[in-house]
Amino acid sequence: MAGLSQTIMSGFSLDLGPLKEPLGFIRVLEWVFTICAFATTGGYTGVTSFKVKCASDEPVQASFGYPFRLTSYSYNYPNCSNPKQFVKMSLTNDYSSSAEFFVCIGVFGFLYCTATLVLYLGYQRVYRETRGPVIDLVITAVFAFMWLVSSSTWGKGLTDVKWMTNPENLLATIDLCNVDKCTPYAYPAMGRLNASVIFGFLNLILWGGNCWFIYKETPFHKPVNSSASVEDGAGQS
Repeated sequence: MAGLSQTIMSGFSLDLGPLKEPLGFIRVLEWVFTICAFATTGGYTGVTSFKVKCASDEPVQASFGYPFRLTSYSYNYPNCSNPKQFVKMSLTNDYSSSAEFFVCIGVFGFLYCTATLVLYLGYQRVYRETRGPVIDLVITAVFAFMWLVSSSTWGKGLTDVKWMTNPENLLATIDLCNVDKCTPYAYPAMGRLNASVIFGFLNLILWGGNCWFIYKETPFHKPVNSSASVEDGAGQS
């Protein structure tokens, strides 16, 4: 272990120059927007509420949050026949798969950005002299595709969550409620979740666009200057 650590440290050479280039700068942006994407989704909690006319003025509140497995969130509905008794009810449907998939891509994207930034800034020579750019290009392209899939899936899931937690639609799922007994009270704040979808598609643009700059670091890309110099040399001969 000591020999391995010495080898790693001996190859380390801090160079902040890549941050001034598109390759490193865009990776930093990916790192930031990836954190924003999964943080705005993973830590969300919301409340939807409605009023029952036969009960007190206090609204009935139903809390929910990530991972949006709504069936696990319950609330107490007043019994109009006996105001001192309450009926325990739950929200309906489960949208956890799309939310957890989105957050999973965000977490893995964050870890990959962190690892590659360490390579860019500390092991730039090792990165360029090996197949680092090729591997980086493939993984970045995969992440771009996964951001497309996860953002689209979570966008649809968020639409369903909004519909199900809308107090007007929630009342339609309660058999004990009708137009005469219940009225919507407060709608849940969804701005944070809307931002998460926006961050997801921004990550799609960043990761997809960064593929070009990583491609320029691979052996597959032939610089224009080198091809021009070859043609000039052939013309002079």
